[in-house]
Order: sequence, then structure tokens, then C-alpha cells
Amino acid sequence: SFIEKPVDPDVLLAIMEKAVERSKLSDENQRLRERLEDRAGFANIISTSGKMLRLFELIRLAAPTDANILIHGESGTGKELVASAIHEHSKRASKPFVKINCAAVPTDLIESELFGHKKGAFTGAVSDKVGLVELAQGGSLLLDEIAEIPTNVQVKLLRLLQERELRPIGSNRVVQADFRLICATNGSLDPASRKLREDLFYRINTITLEIPP
Repeated sequence: SFIEKPVDPDVLLAIMEKAVERSKLSDENQRLRERLEDRAGFANIISTSGKMLRLFELIRLAAPTDANILIHGESGTGKELVASAIHEHSKRASKPFVKINCAAVPTDLIESELFGHKKGAFTGAVSDKVGLVELAQGGSLLLDEIAEIPTNVQVKLLRLLQERELRPIGSNRVVQADFRLICATNGSLDPASRKLREDLFYRINTITLEIPP
């Protein structure tokens, strides 16, 4: 800055105060940079772990594709955060990101939640319902705790992934399904103990992302 003569004391004081403020901001910025030098992150996830840095790289590679992804990790490790990061960095980012915790939905309602139903299709179906698969049209669908889906619904989900179309319960209307499937589970992936049908398991884990504890 510069000051014209004759010097106005009020102007001089204002310029000096501004210079001090800028100096403080510069120092604070430098301190923050130094604190973050040993950190790395992806989307809203920050970590110093080598395993997580490798996971970030896998997410960067997988997100732009349309491959089905299975996220595996213990409860509380951030599976939904990883799923959100995948959607946000995919070509479907501008479309809906629909999530459902399969363990939180009663087993007799999960099919209706996913595929929708027509009014009167079953007791309690007082109006038409659009399923989550249809709501995710063009975007991504996260099935959290997918291992909790009943076997009969697993069969319908497998058919959906094969044919890319569905019929709401009690309806003759065929819905074309254009979505990217992301699944998450904290269950065992060992063939002897997992709850998922083998054919469905191999459909949903085109890419498996392991989140460390």
C-alpha cells in the first residue's frame, strides 16, 4: 500500500491495522498447512493410515466406472461415507443417491421398499408406492447390510441385475432400471458362513472395497 502526503493519522492507522490483520491470517494459513502436511483424504474422509490411502486410490479408480461395488467393514468404519464418495465422483453424481438400511426394514416389507407396489396388492397397501430402485433412476442405490435381505427377495434382486427391469408388486407395469448398485455389509464374506446367495454375491462384488477397523 502507499500513503499520500500530507499523512492523515486516521488513514495511517487503518492501513497499519489492515496490514497486521493480513499478517495474522497468513500465519494462521501457514500453521494449518503444516498441520495437514501429514494427512490425506478423499471426499469427506481424512486419514493418515496407509491402508486408507490405498482405499482412497481404489475409490478413485472405481468411482468413474459403472461396476457394482461391495463395501465390507465393521460397524462404524464409514461404509456409508465411502459409498457417498463413490457416488459423488461418478458420472451419475448429478442424479439421485438413494440409501436403505436393509437391517432396519421388516423382512415382509423389504420387497415393497425396493420394488414398489400397486394399491391393493396386499393388506395395508392403501396407495401406489414407488420403489427405491425406481427412485434411484439414473443415479446410485446403496443397499446397506445387504446380507439381511430375505432369500426370496435376493432372487428378485438377482433377476433385476440380470434383466435391468422390474415390476412393482401387483402391477403389470414394467420399469426399466438404470442405476449403479453399491452394497455394504459387516457380515462374513466366507462362503461357508455368508448369508447371501452365491450367484447374487458374485453379481454385487465386481469390486470389493475393504475398510480397515
